[in-house]
Amino acid sequence: MNSKGRALLAGVGVVVAGAVTAVALLTSGSRQDPGEGQAERRKLVAERGKTVMPFDLEQTTHRFIPTTRGGTQHVVVDQRGDTEQIALIRTHLRKEAGAFSRGDFADPARIHGAGMPGLAELREGYDRIEVHYDDRANGATLTYTTEDSALVDALHDWFEAQLGDHGAHAESGH
Repeated sequence: MNSKGRALLAGVGVVVAGAVTAVALLTSGSRQDPGEGQAERRKLVAERGKTVMPFDLEQTTHRFIPTTRGGTQHVVVDQRGDTEQIALIRTHLRKEAGAFSRGDFADPARIHGAGMPGLAELREGYDRIEVHYDDRANGATLTYTTEDSALVDALHDWFEAQLGDHGAHAESGH
């Protein structure tokens, strides 16, 4: 093969590799991308979050605790006594508890993308998941309970995806 042929093949290889990378990033849902890709995703998720969550991510923390029958999600203020953020958290999580109980997971999809891990399964099996809201002194809690092991797995995948996407604004209960 002459040098023009090798150069053409090398150029095609670069284009194909770039296209594969772009497709992988677009279809990854909220799976963590290493390095700069993850930082960009977290920035995008934070921007989308501002349109859905009324509280300030910089002043709050999401805590996700998987359990054998589902999981618990706490959203709490970082500065104890921040009554404004506590009220916003409570309003939002009450709304989400009602929506999730009806199979409406549009808000997480808007923030994390429609391909978010666990989301399709939660939408399909919502009627087999109990979602319970509770006030906390420093925010609010949603508890998800199901007897369906596939839905427990979906909840855990969903929690893990949120942990990856929210970065410093989220903690695991492991």
